[in-house]
Amino acid sequence: MNLRGQVLALVSLLAWLAGGIAVAHEVRPGFLELREQSDGSYSMLWKQPSGGEIEIRIAPVFPEGCRLATRDRQQVTPGALISRGTLVCVDGLGGKTIAIAGLETTITDVLVRVHHADGRLESHVLRPASTSVKLGGVTSKGQLAWNYFRLGIEHILLGVDHLLFVLGLLLIVADRWALLKTITSFTVAHSITLGIATLGYVSAPTLPLNVAIALSILFLGPEMVRAWRGETSFTIENPWVVAFAFGLLHGFGFASGLSTTGLPQAEIPFALLMFNLGVEAGQLAFVLLVLLLERSFRTLEIHWPRFAQLLPAYTVGSLGAYWTLQRALIMLAGLR
Repeated sequence: MNLRGQVLALVSLLAWLAGGIAVAHEVRPGFLELREQSDGSYSMLWKQPSGGEIEIRIAPVFPEGCRLATRDRQQVTPGALISRGTLVCVDGLGGKTIAIAGLETTITDVLVRVHHADGRLESHVLRPASTSVKLGGVTSKGQLAWNYFRLGIEHILLGVDHLLFVLGLLLIVADRWALLKTITSFTVAHSITLGIATLGYVSAPTLPLNVAIALSILFLGPEMVRAWRGETSFTIENPWVVAFAFGLLHGFGFASGLSTTGLPQAEIPFALLMFNLGVEAGQLAFVLLVLLLERSFRTLEIHWPRFAQLLPAYTVGSLGAYWTLQRALIMLAGLR
């Protein structure tokens, strides 16, 4: 195996450890929207992520002096449990704090939007490390763009399954030109399905989709073994074709990070653009990290033992098999 394979063995080990700690692809953001009405009350829309591999238990916590004047109306949709109601707050929400209970125990985010009667818009992204926000400001277009861009970066970097698929492609690719074609094909493909899924033209059920994404990783395991042995196959000779085909599947996975948020129709193209740019930035950062590691180890002339050279294929194949079985069982349990 060449030096790249040796370096990627170490990266694969890190991916294995990350995969053992967190369930892959559970970055499903929540969404809380409050619109101030003419009488000073707020119409509330709360979308709690659901239907994934792990049940996410989070809920909004409103300030003292606020109460739900109308009973919650709940609706179950693919990927989210939607609650609606009317929130009445003494002296409004300005200067008060909204929190999300249970967020600190997850790896997800919650997008909070407040539309004030005077036309001001506040948009905040709450995270496990910062589960509350004090209201009263104005969100600029630049801040809004950064929120969506950062959401895209986090979605790809916390999606261990997506990164492991990219890692598997890097192990199969033979040269830099083939690498460029492969990464470009994967990018174009998942951008297509991310766009059409977010815009609502097509949709994919979450649980079967997650099984298919796991299968795409499992598929690369034997191909990596063939490459290590010096054998060839259609995938090894044309990795960009496989990257495009499976990239379409992964694009639906990326869309789950944006489509479940209740974005205004007019804002969807802008949010989609910034989110996709964030995904591409995160993916590019991962690829550059691997290439920089390769160059560093070449300069240092470090040689890895044989077991490290064999580790990448077994890592990718084993994790792919594990996730496939795990997700298939979860899907079958959901059908009961």
